[in-house]
Amino acid sequence: MGMDQATDKTILIVEDELFVRMIGADALEEAGYAVLEAGSADEALQVLEKADHVEVLFTDIRMPGSMDGLRLAEVVHERWPNIRILVTSGDVRPSPDDIPDDGRFLAKPYRFQSLSRELDTLLTE
Repeated sequence: MGMDQATDKTILIVEDELFVRMIGADALEEAGYAVLEAGSADEALQVLEKADHVEVLFTDIRMPGSMDGLRLAEVVHERWPNIRILVTSGDVRPSPDDIPDDGRFLAKPYRFQSLSRELDTLLTE
């Protein structure tokens, strides 16, 4: 995907580890995406209620708070069916049934090329 194609796409990255979230957000911004950040599922829902045009939810599975990333993915899929979903984890391997339709899973640690490829796939489906 060229820089110009990505520029109008907004990604919400949900990750409780600040350092991991910052690295991911920086890499996505460098690739031309608009990035919103949240440190928990609860914060992510607050962001989504205010934001419009979020194309992708990119969420870690294990997080503190009232729900994990898989539950967040379900809630987002129900309330905002147009948002595409990419979940990630270093220790949980969800079954396809755990991820909403058309959602994808990316194992940690991931390389930016892998993340970029998953996003391209999600955004062109």
